[in-house]
Amino acid sequence: MNHAKLLDCTLRDGAYLLDKKFGDETIRGIIDGLVKANVDFVEIGFFQNDGFGDGKTVFKNSADAKRFVPSDKHGCEFTVLADYSRYSVENLDSYDSESIDAVRECFFKNERYEALEACKVIKEKGYKLFVQPVDILGYSDMELIEFLKIVNEVEPYCLSIVDTFGSMYQEDLHRVFELIHHNLIPSCRIGFHSHNNMQMSNALSQEFLRMTFGKREVVIDGTVAGMGRGAGNTPTELIAQYMVSQLNYSYDIDALLDIIDDYIDNIRTKCTWGYSTPYFVAGCFSAHVNNVMYLTKKNSIRSKDIRYILNKIGSLPRKRYDYDLLERTYMEYLSADIDDTQTIETLRNNFQNRNVLIIAPGSSIAMNTDIINQEIDKKNPIVISVNGLFSGIAADYVYMNNAKRYAVWKNSKTNNYQKLIVTSNIEQESNNYRHIVSFVRLLKCGWTHVDNSVLMLLRLLDLMNVNSIDLAGFDGYSYGNNYVSKEMAYANIDEDPAELNREIQEMLDDFMKTRGSGCAITMLTPSRFHI
Repeated sequence: MNHAKLLDCTLRDGAYLLDKKFGDETIRGIIDGLVKANVDFVEIGFFQNDGFGDGKTVFKNSADAKRFVPSDKHGCEFTVLADYSRYSVENLDSYDSESIDAVRECFFKNERYEALEACKVIKEKGYKLFVQPVDILGYSDMELIEFLKIVNEVEPYCLSIVDTFGSMYQEDLHRVFELIHHNLIPSCRIGFHSHNNMQMSNALSQEFLRMTFGKREVVIDGTVAGMGRGAGNTPTELIAQYMVSQLNYSYDIDALLDIIDDYIDNIRTKCTWGYSTPYFVAGCFSAHVNNVMYLTKKNSIRSKDIRYILNKIGSLPRKRYDYDLLERTYMEYLSADIDDTQTIETLRNNFQNRNVLIIAPGSSIAMNTDIINQEIDKKNPIVISVNGLFSGIAADYVYMNNAKRYAVWKNSKTNNYQKLIVTSNIEQESNNYRHIVSFVRLLKCGWTHVDNSVLMLLRLLDLMNVNSIDLAGFDGYSYGNNYVSKEMAYANIDEDPAELNREIQEMLDDFMKTRGSGCAITMLTPSRFHI
């Protein structure tokens, strides 16, 4: 007995590209081809409270959708997707076997409890119920287990793993599946719906079929030619071919290819989809594709610029789309970029073949001042103090990339007596002692605290051909006093120190693996970090 069913959602997921208006002839032609291909489930569109119209795959209820369901289904079952925030199940009529057979209810995490009440209504009205939680990777393990307890009470036909932002790897798929499999009632199938931002959709879908064999009946989603918003979806014809050639299923691949020739190729002349570098970046950050669509309209924007902006706006905003926020962040980013070629050359001439001592503002420098000064006497390094000057230690330069720190520094009595290295995000002003380097140059995205001062300074020194680097005061964080000066502590910081230390260590590990220089780097004072 086959353990998997194939669900095609071209007329639903692909509909985003056409304002949901395929045209009646194309809708019927695609449905006819999918039925001929023996696809198990055909999703013909959306249930919504509004947005109906001729040629659209948007319906008020099953009676409305019935016009596209063939009288002879040839064993195929028909589904419609209902978005909890856009459809009231009060509009849904009872199942009559002549229209759709199943409803897939999708919802965001914050809607999950209310949406499961709607799921109960769908099932009570006689339909097979698919539960489709958006962004499964956005659930913690505990949240998912708690959610599954309630799902089990509803007893749906299928619960789907939805990789909304195309950010899954195989390890993620295995982890989420096993967690669901061990906590979901045995009678419920597990589905998989993937997006192709990371070029992983087909591979993940194949892996899903392999890993679930003998464990659980499953449903695998696809769209013809991968049609879908942004990077698109798992191509139905590719996963069907795998199931035919490797797992002895009986889908008609020729019928799927006819759909592409007769309908999809023409649709491609009106819109585009598929893998691209910007959509890869969206996948990296689990970001809604509309963010990328907006940013790619900027003529001079680079892929790494998109990466920075998505990183900067934060994990929750980038899962939706706020165009005003994107615009503000983009303009701030542009204003922080400069041509610093001459500055880099000047600094390189000053620093090359010299030893460097970085004085970070950790509390350990107060207890190790003698050791630090002994090192200065021994190596005669260029001393760079980070974000300020510290009692008992003479510095040659002060480095700053934090605008708040600089605002305090410029009003201090000592700010004119040291050479400053500042990044371009800090306000520009005339000062012969200032060396201004590009803030953008020193960033590397992928973490929350991308502007950590010590990491950005290390990246700058990696361009300088220095002989060695000693680090003092790079202590790490705890719930106690983290700074040599209490005035440097921010009152509003409430982050978990362990998580902050973990992220900084990740950035430090990445720097050590990718740096261009092989100079020795040593921790001079006790630190929670290792090199």
